[in-house]
Amino acid sequence: MSRSSDGLKQRMTDYWTRRAAEFGALRLKEFRSAKHELWMRELRRFIPEGKGLRILDLGTGTGFFSFLLAAEGHQVTGIDMTPDMIAEAKETSRILGVFPEFFVMDAEKPEFPPESFDVLVTRNLTWSLPHLREAYKAWHQLLKPGGMLINFDGDYCREKEPEKLPANHAHKKIKTEMMAEYQQFKEELKAGQKPRPQWDEELLKNAGFTEIQNDPGVWRRIYGEEDEFYNPTPIFLLTARA
Repeated sequence: MSRSSDGLKQRMTDYWTRRAAEFGALRLKEFRSAKHELWMRELRRFIPEGKGLRILDLGTGTGFFSFLLAAEGHQVTGIDMTPDMIAEAKETSRILGVFPEFFVMDAEKPEFPPESFDVLVTRNLTWSLPHLREAYKAWHQLLKPGGMLINFDGDYCREKEPEKLPANHAHKKIKTEMMAEYQQFKEELKAGQKPRPQWDEELLKNAGFTEIQNDPGVWRRIYGEEDEFYNPTPIFLLTARA
């Protein structure tokens, strides 16, 4: 890993440390909203119910996907590089009475034995990884043969400024200097990325994944309503098998 990418990761960790509390509050609110079932509809398309699968939530943040899936009876582990995010996840776990495992860990280099998981899930993470090629290779090794990767993300480094947002949108309270910092992250990362998700499909194939599918329709299914959780950047859903 280069010194420059180390520095970028530390800056991003510092950024998310400052946002952890309000981010956690929003995700808890989302968990208790109608979005809960919308997300579960997407996840249930690929994750069988009631089988107690071993699932790793990469870049869990404050644990949103981890709580959704643990509440369904799966054995879920969530990892994130920002300690304050994991602290918020553990507090939310206490509030909800749902108890995934949470660890501070770099999603590019998860510290688990090969073939530890049946499913890997991630939301809005892969755009921010300086070494996505290597991450996909590492993730492939973590999956049991036939295991599934479920990746919700967007081409955030190429996203356009939205023409309008809901009055109570999620970024309303973020300070101007923090938004400028976020824009700087995207500019630095963009230099090492090709347009997505086409690039991801190439990387996944090279990492050994098969049955690679791209579903751009997920954005409309999840964000059909412009509420406080609305994401103006069209997200995609990538699935692939080990």
